[in-house]
Amino acid sequence: MNHLTKNLAPLPDAAAEVAPKDIVAATENAARMKSQAKPGDAPPPVRLNTANLKSTYCNVCNATSAREEVVLNFGTNHNWDRPHRDLEIELHHRVVMSPFAAKRLRDLMTKLIDEHERRYGELQ
Repeated sequence: MNHLTKNLAPLPDAAAEVAPKDIVAATENAARMKSQAKPGDAPPPVRLNTANLKSTYCNVCNATSAREEVVLNFGTNHNWDRPHRDLEIELHHRVVMSPFAAKRLRDLMTKLIDEHERRYGELQ
């Protein structure tokens, strides 16, 4: 287990439905807990709901941005071994996020790649 996943606790196979009022209450509770936290306190564990998680292999990523959003497109290049054919990329997923979330993703990816290179050597 690395430092990126040490606070993650597994969820059961299916999560219960959450009403909007419960989301507001949970958000208010999290804000209250944060304001009451003392320096050095460990953050509460994060629970990931994987009930609807789908995995897809992607070897292509494209990104664009506007003032209010960053868009990441993920897909597969099936023609990697055929350089003389027209290049066609099959897009599988589009992820749209705020620039703030994109910055956190950038920081997370930087840490992940740094850790990978320390373990397995520099990527060329």
